[in-house]
Amino acid sequence: MPTDPPFPRLFAPLTLRGTTLANRIVSSGHDTVMVDHGQVTDQLVAYHRARAAGGVGLIIVQVAGVHDTARYTSHVLMATDDSCIEGYRRLVDAVAPHGTVLFGQLFHPGREVMESPDGSLPVAVAPSSVPNERFHVMPRALALDEVVEIVDGYVAAARRLRAAGLHGVEIVASHGYLPSQFLNPAVNLRTDHYGGSDENRLRFLRDILAGVRDAVDDATVVGLRISIDEQDPSGLPARTALDACRSLAAQGLVDYLNITTGTSASLAGSGHIVPEMSFANGYTAPLGRRVRDAVDVPVIVGGRINQPQEAERLLADGAADACVMTRALICDPELPARARAGELDDIRACIGCNQACIGHFHAGYPISCIQHPETGRELEFGRRRRTTTPRTVLVVGGGPGGLKAAATAAGCGHDVVLHEATRRIGGQVLLAQQLPDRAEFGGAATNLLREATRAGVRIELGSPVDADVVDDLDPDLVVVATGGRPYLPPLEVMGSPCLLDAWEVIGGTTPGHGHVVVADWRSDWIGPGVARLLAARGRRVTLAVNAPVPGALLQQYVRDALVRSLVREGIEVLPWVRPVGIHDDSVYLQHVLTGEPVVLDGTTGLVTAAGHVPESALLEELRATGRPVVGVGDALAPRTVEEAVLEGLRAGVAVEELARR
Repeated sequence: MPTDPPFPRLFAPLTLRGTTLANRIVSSGHDTVMVDHGQVTDQLVAYHRARAAGGVGLIIVQVAGVHDTARYTSHVLMATDDSCIEGYRRLVDAVAPHGTVLFGQLFHPGREVMESPDGSLPVAVAPSSVPNERFHVMPRALALDEVVEIVDGYVAAARRLRAAGLHGVEIVASHGYLPSQFLNPAVNLRTDHYGGSDENRLRFLRDILAGVRDAVDDATVVGLRISIDEQDPSGLPARTALDACRSLAAQGLVDYLNITTGTSASLAGSGHIVPEMSFANGYTAPLGRRVRDAVDVPVIVGGRINQPQEAERLLADGAADACVMTRALICDPELPARARAGELDDIRACIGCNQACIGHFHAGYPISCIQHPETGRELEFGRRRRTTTPRTVLVVGGGPGGLKAAATAAGCGHDVVLHEATRRIGGQVLLAQQLPDRAEFGGAATNLLREATRAGVRIELGSPVDADVVDDLDPDLVVVATGGRPYLPPLEVMGSPCLLDAWEVIGGTTPGHGHVVVADWRSDWIGPGVARLLAARGRRVTLAVNAPVPGALLQQYVRDALVRSLVREGIEVLPWVRPVGIHDDSVYLQHVLTGEPVVLDGTTGLVTAAGHVPESALLEELRATGRPVVGVGDALAPRTVEEAVLEGLRAGVAVEELARR
């Protein structure tokens, strides 16, 4: 008896103008840092080919600048002359065999400029000279002829993308970029016919859409991405954005609306561009429903939609006609195919950590994923072949690095056994998931474990390994992924104070009632997370950070969410300090710039979040014997999950080479 498909709405076709999408999963436009001098690269082609091969219905290629003043980063894609056509044509050719539809985004940031190619401050333009808060950019007001020139730039760029064979174009009016700036009465102070009234402020966007519609053939899809509520006091009012959607749709100028929220212009608003794991899944659904109730064109909605179940629910509830699942596809390009087949346990769910996707972008590196480092590295790892000379591989340690090494090696056809000393798989991920708002991080261990078991890895729990065990097993290669342990900085300890490390607090140990100091050396999520745990247990907490701000090493949106929580929970932050000593009721700190003492009296304990040292004894011992061995993750050098998983991947694909050493 036939069974119903697991997600009937998600895998129903959707027609936009004359183009039909095979399903309602969308990879929205997102900067990849895979562009060279404004042009499409082999790396970008391979990246999108992988998502198309995984079954996504629609790919919207990242923003392309429409005017020379649109260069908001040193690696932005540009569509300002015909040289872009060949690169876009290569993208079309890469995704077409898989039935994926390809659109391109047309973009001008206005005042939202991040950087220039040479490090000097670029000239930013906007409707009026109104600064933004996030990048501290003061733009100059566009002259009327420049406004017309930029409108013409959108039109010419659309014509080029269509000439390359793309099925549609999407105008980016979201997140406080130039069209939004024209719509926003707090930013557009003009007195000409592009300002002064709602109708005049809409003119810029209307002129763009009308010009694009006239310039392309009737089959070309023209869409609009816009934020409903920019989540900022000076942002585009939700009512204004909704009225614009209603007006433009009624005039037949848009074939669909891509709804999001937030703005690039402020710290609070920008966190919604790529919402991290403290945001609820699908939290933008009410915004999509408001727009969908107001217009008669299809509505696409994004906002932490990580699983097919969530997307199906939004479609069923009438919040959207299609769902943006961009980071979910970065994490698992095969998500659509696996969802269609009902293989839900095999989907590698995005955990919203923001570390290697938007985090890489903000650092100027090609995007990737801490769970799936093959993303962005498709040219290196995309065509993995099974070995013709299988080797025996012993992996020591069941944290993220060990799991990835084991899964990759087994997937290449090697005989792999993983030994974990404890009774649980996951390593430090098991600690991370216990911190406030970090429960989803535990998914990294779940996903990697599934990847390993699916590949055929044999896993032995409660099985510590020493050199004698290695000799007994006599593998061709040993992968040491034994992790690290907390580092205790040198401190002068007087009396019998309460001195704990972060792992002990996460495990449930708590200093006595009173004032507790958390000394945060690394300035990542551990120190703030431990401080929040202690505050939730009723302690007064001071977070003493060896950095200008808490979370200084974290991606901005994650850091801002952490700082917001610290403020709301009444946790005092003391920046620029290091711990030097502790007494029964005092903690002694030192200012890292001046060297001056900072003494906190009346304390009941000190908790150190001072990083880790490698558990490398086995690695060093095996190296000394000359046995083929490789270290990954913290056992090699303490860093983060990202490096551990990447090194596990590299070890797994290089088993034969490493075994010959």
